[in-house]
Amino acid sequence: MTSPRGGSAGGRGPHPVARLPHEQELFARGRGVQDHIADAITAFAGSMVFVYVHIVWFTGWILINEGLFGQDAVFDPFPFGLLTMIVSLEAIFLSTFVMVSQNRQAARDTVRADLNFEASVRSEVWSTNLGRALGLDPEEIERQTQELIATSRAKMNSEMRRPQA
Repeated sequence: MTSPRGGSAGGRGPHPVARLPHEQELFARGRGVQDHIADAITAFAGSMVFVYVHIVWFTGWILINEGLFGQDAVFDPFPFGLLTMIVSLEAIFLSTFVMVSQNRQAARDTVRADLNFEASVRSEVWSTNLGRALGLDPEEIERQTQELIATSRAKMNSEMRRPQA
């Protein structure tokens, strides 16, 4: 059983001092109706259903306007000026929705990076204090860490320079 603060009910066990918010929680708070609409449109526009709808739409438009159903049904004769205008307007709006989604994703990535940085700083502070409590020399550990990072980067860089077979 746990207490409302997250520790054990009997008082044994640590209570969390601070909790980092989840990036999805932070991001969800800032989304409005317009964001939900833009996301829904972008999700639909990026689906195969969207492609199939357009295939049917364009095929039907062209067949009707080529006179397949009689000359009385033709409303946009070749070169399909109305269709061209509609598709151009659709492209303008869809590109705007995609940019809105990309901007929101960039904002979300920034929130995620900030939370990751905060978690890294917390980890470093805790590690340093635990190391000191255990009698370890933080400067020596940092020197070893820098050596490992340098070795890892050198290995990664040499593997990237190798020609792929």
